[in-house]
Amino acid sequence: MSYFNIDSVKERTFDAIVVGTGISGGWAAKELTGKGLRTLVLERGRDVKHVADYPTAMKNPWEFPHLGQVPLDIKQKSPASSGHYIFREDTLHFVVKDYEHPFVQEKPFSWMRGYQVGGRSLLWARQTQRWSDFDFEGPARDGYAIDWPIRYKDLAPWYSYVEKFAGIAGNKDGLPHLPDGEFLPPHEMSCIEKHFSQQVAKHYTDRQVIVGRCANLTKPQPIHYQQGRAQCQNRVLCERGCPYGGYFSTNASTLPWAAKTGKMTLRPHSVVHSIIYDEQKGRATGVRVVDTITKEMTEYYAKVIFVNGSSLNSTLILLNSTSNRFPNGFGNDSGTLGKYIGWHNYRGRVTADYEGFYDTKQEGKRPTGSYVPRFRNLYKQETDFLRGYATALHSSKKGNPTQGLFGEELKDQLMRPSEGGWEINAGMMGEVLTKDSNHVRLHPTLKDDWGVPQLIMSADFDENDMKMVKDFYEQFTEMFTKAGFTNIKTTDTKRVPGNENHEMGGCRMGRDPKTSMLNRWNQMHACKNVFVTDGSCMVSTATQNPSLTYMAITARAADYAVKQMKALKI
Repeated sequence: MSYFNIDSVKERTFDAIVVGTGISGGWAAKELTGKGLRTLVLERGRDVKHVADYPTAMKNPWEFPHLGQVPLDIKQKSPASSGHYIFREDTLHFVVKDYEHPFVQEKPFSWMRGYQVGGRSLLWARQTQRWSDFDFEGPARDGYAIDWPIRYKDLAPWYSYVEKFAGIAGNKDGLPHLPDGEFLPPHEMSCIEKHFSQQVAKHYTDRQVIVGRCANLTKPQPIHYQQGRAQCQNRVLCERGCPYGGYFSTNASTLPWAAKTGKMTLRPHSVVHSIIYDEQKGRATGVRVVDTITKEMTEYYAKVIFVNGSSLNSTLILLNSTSNRFPNGFGNDSGTLGKYIGWHNYRGRVTADYEGFYDTKQEGKRPTGSYVPRFRNLYKQETDFLRGYATALHSSKKGNPTQGLFGEELKDQLMRPSEGGWEINAGMMGEVLTKDSNHVRLHPTLKDDWGVPQLIMSADFDENDMKMVKDFYEQFTEMFTKAGFTNIKTTDTKRVPGNENHEMGGCRMGRDPKTSMLNRWNQMHACKNVFVTDGSCMVSTATQNPSLTYMAITARAADYAVKQMKALKI
């Protein structure tokens, strides 16, 4: 019997364990296996195979029973997530329903989750911008929160590394506050976006309108063909899963690459309950996993652990990992675990019309729009709020002169210039300040179906956020007016925290173990063989979409971890 137990432990022992298969977890798996480590990759949801498990990818609109809409009874049972743009009939199989995975909202929070292999990498909006030192130095400049332990120079080579592999379309714009990357050819601006860009350049010296940078293959390189991916078809159906591999996802890219090494063991249906800490060794030795089907708990062991369950789930796992050494959560000597939660402020929207360009029309689709990088409080504090906001721009031709037409009438109309002008939509993405009052914690009695405590969300907007919205309204009303737009309208979307998918913080990096959880290598201050490289590590949120930064941080941390292992330092 003892031999059987020894064999069983051996079967459950690996060089590394990666918790989660989203964007950062996929990169951790790729990097660790690529460096020769036998790696167990754990996913709480079901397996999703690239191409084979994208059931709606090739469906036409009329093939959906509810024509794309989600039935009312399902919406009513998922009040937190159903207001999200991704909660649609064609993507519902990739989206977590509130009633299946409940959590507690002390304050309104829209927690959008994807529990399957690939996580939300199947659902993300694919917008990819580098951070600059204006972002990394923000907390140090204004004294709010703690200083980042890294700067742009630390991540720049890793941004290049992940961009080349993932495939990022964009234009080299030469902006110090939005560094250029390793770009594939950019998508094209619409005529009205070009007009707006030219007018902004004419009237302002401190702001720019550029084409959006996105993780779609406009011109695949050999490395992308080696992954089995092909050129983006501009179908703009990305969130269904792309059978062409035209956009970057864990399923199309990093996990298959890790699997080719022969070093990866993927285990879906595995809820990570907690991290195991050995008091005598002073290190983590593995994780406890609950099988979602059998509900049985199993322990897996490894020399190094990467926690990539997404910001809030990683924080939950760490909070639930208590021991004599860590009674308040794993590595939580600072008392900061679960605190300093951040996200992006999407409350503001400005729309406008333009009468002109009648002889142009939309031709095809593109998986991105245009983008206005942050221009507030960059070089100095110039407003009554801290930090700033970036803006996503989308445009479309007004009206549909061909609707309802067939045959000769349709052909004739297609040859005529449209009498409709254009409309443009500007949506802000503001930096929310991370603070200790915005936090998550474990519920003392409520648990999910796998015996894991439910997470209590307690986070909200503050005065700084609303001042930012007001400034966004004023600046874009002025910018649209100077560019000749009319019918300018401002809207408060009332989007609650979390609704944009960009939750960050909870296990932040820092120089001082007294005020942070992780060092500059994303290594836990109090336990050197545990690394956290998803959004929970973030000190501040900046104004850029964060996923590219997660990728770069993860690749950098994995490289460091393996070097430390070889040097017998962890």
